[in-house]
Amino acid sequence: MSDVRITPRSEDYSQWYLDIIAAAQMAEHSPVKGCMVIKPYGYAIWERVEEILDARFKETGVENAYFPLFVPKSLLEKEEGHAEGFAKECAIVTHYRLKGDEHNPGKLIADPEATLEEELIVRPTSETIMYEVFKDWIHSYRDLPLLINQWANVVRWEKRTRLFLRTTEFLWQEGHTVHATDAEADVRARQMLELYRDFSENIMAIPVIPGQKSETEKFAGALRTYCIEAMMQDGKALQFATSHHLGQNFAKAFNVKFTDEQNKEQFAHQTSWGLSTRTIGALIMTHGDDKGLIVPPRLAATQVVIIPLWFKDEQRDEVIAKARAVGAVLKTVQIRFKIDEKEGRPGEKIFGWEKKGVPVRLEIGPKDIVAGKGVVARRDTSEKIDMQFENMATEIPALLENIQTTLYERAKAYRDAKIVEVDTYDAFKAAIEGGNFVRAHWCGDADIEEKIKEETNATIRCIPFDAKEEKGVCIYSGKPSGKRVIFARSY
Repeated sequence: MSDVRITPRSEDYSQWYLDIIAAAQMAEHSPVKGCMVIKPYGYAIWERVEEILDARFKETGVENAYFPLFVPKSLLEKEEGHAEGFAKECAIVTHYRLKGDEHNPGKLIADPEATLEEELIVRPTSETIMYEVFKDWIHSYRDLPLLINQWANVVRWEKRTRLFLRTTEFLWQEGHTVHATDAEADVRARQMLELYRDFSENIMAIPVIPGQKSETEKFAGALRTYCIEAMMQDGKALQFATSHHLGQNFAKAFNVKFTDEQNKEQFAHQTSWGLSTRTIGALIMTHGDDKGLIVPPRLAATQVVIIPLWFKDEQRDEVIAKARAVGAVLKTVQIRFKIDEKEGRPGEKIFGWEKKGVPVRLEIGPKDIVAGKGVVARRDTSEKIDMQFENMATEIPALLENIQTTLYERAKAYRDAKIVEVDTYDAFKAAIEGGNFVRAHWCGDADIEEKIKEETNATIRCIPFDAKEEKGVCIYSGKPSGKRVIFARSY
């Protein structure tokens, strides 16, 4: 188990975040600058994300496929806005072979005679490589809708990186769909956003605000971008997931056409949507505390850890046998559990699992066996209760559901208390400095949006779907405004 000391949040929030990742053994920096190694415990959480979302995608008719890691530069250039949006983040492959450096023995250089005819981009996203293929898959309205997802890695070159939140290479899923009408595409884009919202709130216990991005903040090449925004414990926003209504922009660039029911050729309407490993960063910063990580039960790869405790060698077999018997009972009610049978001091084991954030810890010692009960500890509240072994098949599932609800309600109460409504620019600046989500009127002018960003480092996180129509004036320009938007500083 890790012996990493966790810096208190109040002392240094950034270090607290990194300490939790180290203490919970989730990830570490790799030999490649800007990239990370996701360790087994962190990857197990990502596997749960994959497992749950993949099943939900497929329930809506989506199928998985896989497309190349490399994108010919000419394909990226086909959609101008898209190309400009990603140009500064692209890694480029220019050669296909290395050779020894005759001037520096033992060193390798790119072989100047092995230059690629066309440079390849290491995919920052797959719209361009996918849509070049989609145009050959689609011929008539009978081929629509086309609903494709891939689980993959992407590369976006970053100068400043932070584990899970922003790394040069990261894991994600990207969905891409093709439709006959604008309305169908918009329905799909919103459907997938709602799927993400439900996953965030009901699986990860992270409350989010669904809405639409401003023109400045939308995805490069999209007609509209929908998003869900979460608040972290330092008051900053984190974009949890996005869903883009691409319109016909990419269809026209890549010649994605179909023959409609009237035998007329039409350009298709498309969507793309995605969620990445930054959701694990959101998990840490929404639920973590000064003891370590806290994982909601529905997400947790391990919901219950059973810790047999013995103080004499002759007690070991008895407590391990009881732990295994309890594990067999939990298995019958589909609880995901582990039994920690390793040697080690009891305190070290307990604190180690506490750092990993397993929702429920069950301690079983020799005296507990005699009493017919174990000590059950909740990770969310640190409360300990005695639970009869005979009742565990019903009481532990109920306890896990209670923890799930408690975590969501606690995060939502924190978020709601930090949503501030203002009507003046001075009040706006003070609220942003205080680490809040700020509801404020904005006139819709992109230049004003940029000036606010330059002066406060706050951006429009979203125009909430539930924003009320109300007359007001922009906090910066004084021009008329019809509704409030959400501003915040963000990751």
